This record gives sequence, structure tokens and C-alpha cells, in this order.
Amino acid sequence: MPNSSPPALARLGELRSQGYAYRSLRDELRSNLERCMREGKPIFEGIMGYEDTVIPALENALLCGHDVIFLGERGQAKTRMIRGIVGLLDEWIPEVAGSEIHDDPFNPVSAYAREKLARDGDDTEIAWLHRDDRYGEKLATPDTSIADLIGDVDPIKVAEGHHLSDEYTLHFGLLPRTHRGIFCINELPDLTEKVQVGLFNVMEERDVQVKGYRVRLPIDVLVVASANPEDYTSRGRIITPLKDRYAAQIRTHYPKQRSLEVAVANQEAKLPEVGEAKLFVPDFMQHIVAELTFQARSSADISQASGVSVRMTIANFETLVANALRRALVLGEPEAVPRISDQPAMLASSRGKIELEYAGVERTEDEVLAELMQRAIRVVFEERVEEAQVKPVVEAFDQGWQVEVSAAQASASVLEGLDEITGLREVAASLAEGDSDARLASAIEFVLEGLHLANKLNKESVEGATRFGQLRTSA
Repeated sequence: MPNSSPPALARLGELRSQGYAYRSLRDELRSNLERCMREGKPIFEGIMGYEDTVIPALENALLCGHDVIFLGERGQAKTRMIRGIVGLLDEWIPEVAGSEIHDDPFNPVSAYAREKLARDGDDTEIAWLHRDDRYGEKLATPDTSIADLIGDVDPIKVAEGHHLSDEYTLHFGLLPRTHRGIFCINELPDLTEKVQVGLFNVMEERDVQVKGYRVRLPIDVLVVASANPEDYTSRGRIITPLKDRYAAQIRTHYPKQRSLEVAVANQEAKLPEVGEAKLFVPDFMQHIVAELTFQARSSADISQASGVSVRMTIANFETLVANALRRALVLGEPEAVPRISDQPAMLASSRGKIELEYAGVERTEDEVLAELMQRAIRVVFEERVEEAQVKPVVEAFDQGWQVEVSAAQASASVLEGLDEITGLREVAASLAEGDSDARLASAIEFVLEGLHLANKLNKESVEGATRFGQLRTSA
């Protein structure tokens, strides 16, 4: 929604008297970018981890006036970055009222605007265009046509008596309708070669031509695109001359630190709010969710060409919380806190977000994910818990103690007999970030599972629950 109302000026003469002067789209972007940088204002809201890599490269491209292509695997905020460029446009700009392609009153390019200005002069009616309406976007598909992007002859207009070489016979496509704005083509390699050739003039000569007719329409547009690196470089699905016309090629990436992945998940996740149950997600559980994604990104079982999106972390975070909230609602507990036993619920939100290298011939998707979940728990456990802390706990289990847990178990039930196991309350309290039953129960499950994965405790499934006990050694 616009932050302000458009100026009250309604005629060309009024606009002229205010000293309005034409400037190109690239000059506008460059000027507004320069102002933001001098004032220290953030240019791209909600983008994390690109401060020293992607954003400086994009700023350079905009200062140069370059068309840009973002190369990156799925879930790397490519489209969000592109849409963020809109914030560098002036909030309102004038246009010749009625123009299909937002003609500038002082630099008209369409026949309609030129004729109207010649006829009405300073009485030409002016309309105001908000920056949000200066952005066009098209998801490239194999059936995208030249007519969709550039335009085509309109047979109805021909029937009305217009000559084929007359600009008035044209039905403008998406690119001309984004004149004086930003046009984004997502998944550029999916365009057919014929359509890619049709972009040549837009990218270099800055005009559009339709079906060879003598109609030249010089448009001012920043053409931005996104693509997967594999499609862009390996499969030859973008013709070389079109690659050459993108002056800036910017490589995006996934968060390089797990803490950053956690921050993105917290920012983007839409957590459910139901009833009066309070929600709390322990820090170690947040990091386990993020580490699962990190493990997937380095797994030999998973195709890294497709990537493992940050959306996997976000969806798993939401699912984990939902499962904990469902338990709290069913059991009537005042606080919902995710536990290790909630992790199997994340299979539903992880499936489809990875592609196996061997297409399930050796192992299923769920088997791979289950192994990655265990790796993630062990990595976080080894970071958070020192061996000396849990040595008394292991010794207590060696004396015959057992603990049984399940996702459906009440928190108070998990804590029964807690103080009988030496050291377990202390190590759980150091992780729980609070003393409520739900938080301590979550920490206990984390410690027990971590000890099992560290080969300190035995673990077995019993009637829908998990039982931890003394490690069994072979004779």
C-alpha cells in the first residue's frame, strides 16, 4: 500500500511549473541508491547473510545501470532481492493519463502519448503512478511466447482499420507495459530459444519490435532474472548472446552459519497460536532444526545441484511447534515446548524438499531424513553438553535406571523419578532456559537422545514409546 497520497498536480503545465524534469530509470535508481547509502538506510529489508556478498554486488550493478541475473539454488531469496529493488524507485512519478505503457510527459515513446501531448500541450492530463505498479514479473515456462513478453498484432484493431505497420495495431506485452519500471523473469532457462532471441533488442538496443513490422518502441526498463546455476551453465539452456547481455551475474548462497539459519527461520516462520497455551522453543531445538538442513546440504545422498532450501528449515520449525502445541492442547498443559520425540512429525514437512541422488533405489527418503535428524541431534548435543556433566547420569543408568518417553506423554510424567538419577536434573536445567515441567521435559529428552547417539545409553522402542537404559555391550 502507498505510504502517501499522490501529488495533486493534474495537468502538464502544473507539472512544468513545479520544475519537474525527465530522468531515466537507471538515473532514478542510482540517485535513490546513493541517497540511501549516504544516509545509512537499509536497502533490502528482511534479507540476512548477504551484507558482505550479494548486496554489495547488486549495489555495484545498480550504480552501473546493469541488467542483472541472480544465480542460485532454490530458497536463496532471489525473488525477494529482485522485488526489493522496487524500494529504490521514486514513490510517485507522473505519466500521460491513459497511456498503456506509462509514458513520461516529457519523454513520450508511444504514438498515443505523442499525439495527445501535441494536441493538448500544457492541458494534457497527468496521472500518478506508484512504484509498486512499476514492477512486472513472469515465471518463465516453455509455453511463454513472444506475444506474452513483447506483444503481438491485435486482429481486432486491424479490423477497425489500422494498418499493420501502425503502432495502434499492437497489443503490448508485459515488457512494454513495464516501461519505466523493473521487469523480472524467474527461471529464465525455461524460456524457449525463440523467446530468448526476442529479448535481444530489449536488453541491448532498449526497444521492442513485433513480427518484423516497422514499429520501434524505445522502452526504459531494468530487466532482472533468476536461474538455477546448473540450468544456466551446464545444460546449455540459455543461448550465449542472451548471457552476454546480462552485464551483472550475481551468485546467491545459503546461510553460512547455523545461527543465521535459525534467525531466518524465526523471522519467516508463521507459528500457530491456539488457545491459551504459551509457546516456547528451546535454543537447542531451534539449532537441531537448522542443523538438519545443514546436514542435508552436505549429504552425499542428496542432490546438491537442486539445493536444500531455507524453506525446509522454516517448514520444519513450524511443524515441530505445531506438534508440541497439539500435545499441550490434548493434555491441557499450560506451555507447549517441542521435544526430540516431536521430530518424526518433521518428516511430513521435509519430504519433497530434498532430491535423492539415487532416486530411492538404495534407501527411502524417510530413511535418509531419519539418519540426518540423528546427525543433527548429535552435533548440537556435542556442542552444548560436556562429557563431565553427564558422567553421573551415565553411571546412574549403569546401575539399572531406565526412562521411558513419548511424544504423547505429559511433561510431569517425564519428570517422575528425575531426582533419583544423579545429575540429570542439573544438566537438564542448564539447557531448559526455565524451570517449567515442559521445558525440563524437553531438555531431558535431548540429553537422553544425545547420550544414546554418543553410545552412552541403549535405546529401544516399546509400544509407541522410547525406552532409554544401560548400554548393552557384547560379551
